Amino acid sequence: MRRFSLCIDEEACWGCRTCEVVCKQEKDTPAGVRLIAVTEEGPEWRGGKPHFIYRVRVCRQCEEPACLEACPTEAFSVLDTGIVTIDSELCTGCGACVEACPYGAVAVDADTGEVFKCDLCRERLDQGLLPACADNVCPAHCIHLDFTASE
Repeated sequence: MRRFSLCIDEEACWGCRTCEVVCKQEKDTPAGVRLIAVTEEGPEWRGGKPHFIYRVRVCRQCEEPACLEACPTEAFSVLDTGIVTIDSELCTGCGACVEACPYGAVAVDADTGEVFKCDLCRERLDQGLLPACADNVCPAHCIHLDFTASE
């Protein structure tokens, strides 16, 4: 079985936010909910010139997810592929997962309390496609699907 994750080269990112747009289009999440988010740090002065770093906040599909451990209803699970998922039927929207995630990658819809996170476009992977953000949409080519073989 393959274990999937995203590989992101933040040094190559120039902050265009194309990944955010394509994710929003693919997943149709509510207003205010972003499953991938690009934030800007800087400027930092290097050689007399301003330099910006763009950080990409997205679920890292942790091997030992803090969100899973924090969830009192056991709504989170890890699939054989390494993808961390949420069972919306079990989730109460308490927000413990949001606080626990070290990557700030779990989002809550302020209106409904529903919890969202990246699942690497699981439906696309099942069809042999790449996640929307990694499907050659990034002009800087800094987001890639990474996989390792697991036993």
